[in-house]
Amino acid sequence: MKLAERMNRIGVESAFEVLVRARQLERQGKSVIHLEIGEPDFPTPAHIIEAAKHALDEGYTHYGPTQGLPELREAVAAYICRTRGIRVGPEHVAVTPGGKPIIFFPMLALIEPGDEVIYPNPGFPIYESMIRFSGGVPVPIPLVEERGFSFDLDLLRKRLSPKTKLVVLNSPQNPTGGLIPPEDIHAIADLVRDRDLMVLSDEIYSRIYYGEPPVSIASLPGMLEKTIILDGFSKTYAMTGWRMGYGVMPEWLVEAVNKLMVNSNSCTASFTQRAGIAALNGPQQAVDAMVAEFRRRRDAFCAGLNQVPGFRCALPGGAFYAFANITGTGMGSKPLADHLLYEGGVSCLSGGAFGEFGEGYIRFSYANSYENLMEAVARIKTAVANRVPVGSR
Repeated sequence: MKLAERMNRIGVESAFEVLVRARQLERQGKSVIHLEIGEPDFPTPAHIIEAAKHALDEGYTHYGPTQGLPELREAVAAYICRTRGIRVGPEHVAVTPGGKPIIFFPMLALIEPGDEVIYPNPGFPIYESMIRFSGGVPVPIPLVEERGFSFDLDLLRKRLSPKTKLVVLNSPQNPTGGLIPPEDIHAIADLVRDRDLMVLSDEIYSRIYYGEPPVSIASLPGMLEKTIILDGFSKTYAMTGWRMGYGVMPEWLVEAVNKLMVNSNSCTASFTQRAGIAALNGPQQAVDAMVAEFRRRRDAFCAGLNQVPGFRCALPGGAFYAFANITGTGMGSKPLADHLLYEGGVSCLSGGAFGEFGEGYIRFSYANSYENLMEAVARIKTAVANRVPVGSR
């Protein structure tokens, strides 16, 4: 038997592959500082855990509605109205096991073979993977450091075509930590408003920012009916293992997502959804404290990276990633990332894992303790000083 041809068009997420390699080294007795995986190192807030326990005791252990519990969809709709300044209802919300289905399902529902999808590069690898798997044509927009890793609007204008079916935005962004400036969001809306396409706005890091809050394109005139908002609980509430995300979109697309959900997952776990209600409606101090600590780590870690010969690292505006320019080292991204892991005991990701325009960079997640981050800087300095650049590219 051979695998179906479509399996040749699906990719993977390299963070999990690197994590496996790092764990193997740890089993061999090597000390490794984990800066590869993109998840908060904070515990899920206690009141959310208690809500899940209470839900289990109340019997939320059976099937629920495919679209999500009505109470959670109402809480999500109220939260989106409050934070984005738009009017949506529970009928616009689809709850899924994690945020990735809100990438995968709308693409499956919208993209015909040959349709073009514009997406950021470097960017979350699942975008390109799902575009190809759905039969679409990936159209990357390079995110360059000189623009704060935001879209080049002139290039976007050139790459929009009658074949463009979807535009993917991500702000705050993975892997760069960049935010799309408000004026650029307005310009993008002006470019796409009258076109026959949809926008997938990945806002999973919407609460993790260090200056002005990010602007959702859905909040601009004429864009609500053209936008799919992707958000969830993993990053904001340190709930990566709970597997719960949601999409906010026009009702006609919710119906399509529901069909794909019932054919794949049936529904999202009921007791986790009860915990989601507590997350949205309960105290938010833990979120604020987490973001404040991320800011402290960001400032110190990026300052440390800028002291490493051959490194240059701009301060990210959001998320919890430092995207360091390493072209000055004379090494390629993957060889240097491997060198840092095997020789320095620092697990990180090659920028090339996020697309061709990520070459020359390395992504570090600073979702680790302040002390470990400072130790990581020391290890990186030593490993870079001991590198052998000849033939490393």
